[in-house]
Amino acid sequence: MNLQVGDLAPDFTLPDQDENLVKLSSLLGQRVVIYFYPKDDTPGCTKEACNFRDRWELFDANGIQVLGISKDAAASHTKFINKHRLPLTLLTDEEPCPVASSYESYGLKKFMGREYMGMMRHTFVVDVQGKIEVIYRKVKAEIMANQILSDLGIE
Repeated sequence: MNLQVGDLAPDFTLPDQDENLVKLSSLLGQRVVIYFYPKDDTPGCTKEACNFRDRWELFDANGIQVLGISKDAAASHTKFINKHRLPLTLLTDEEPCPVASSYESYGLKKFMGREYMGMMRHTFVVDVQGKIEVIYRKVKAEIMANQILSDLGIE
């Protein structure tokens, strides 16, 4: 498929940490950051989520929704949110991760000589018309939120 900047973002409906359904197309009219991450409360994923938390005022002040997506269950998301005081909406994309797959963010990974299917750390910014504005395939977890704000000219 090979998603490109300017493509319509694949629509989806996923449950959040409170089991409420979130539909991407219902957020038309506002910018949305969609970030895929491997697992709640692991070192890299915690750094990434906390960077969004620490820059939250700027996302909020500019009307930008932030949606984190992993295959973790709602209960895991709630624990992660409470432990780190995260203002984020975290969504569950259960295996075989159809939403992450539609964003080319789920696939074969290698770790310590082992191959397995997993979530890639990719981030997408969707504009007010629902089109992909920016794609990050090489994510530095600890500064992802800073990078997005800088690239969007928000400081």
